[in-house]
Amino acid sequence: GSHSQLEDTAPRIVEHPTDVLVSKGEPATLSCKAEGRPAPVVEWYKDGERVETDREDPRSHRTLLPGGSLFFLRILHGRRGKPDEGVYVCVARNYLGEATSRNASLEVARE
Repeated sequence: GSHSQLEDTAPRIVEHPTDVLVSKGEPATLSCKAEGRPAPVVEWYKDGERVETDREDPRSHRTLLPGGSLFFLRILHGRRGKPDEGVYVCVARNYLGEATSRNASLEVARE
């Protein structure tokens, strides 16, 4: 390998999210780190539906961190619903393909 031409590579997940148990109103982070060339775009899915972050909705309490992790400013949990509870996966994509992380469940601790 004396040539400096770097080959493009399909994404691979190098850090998977793990299950988290969090108190409502507290911040939480679901980790995800992907490598690939070109750098993959990371999206999160919860129970199979795409998670909107502050990139799509400035009012969102969920932020996609530069490395690909999903950060919750505070866990929302009300009498009528548990919008943040569920099973999450992160998906990293570039033109060569995609990689899906392991499932991670986010649970809100019962008081």
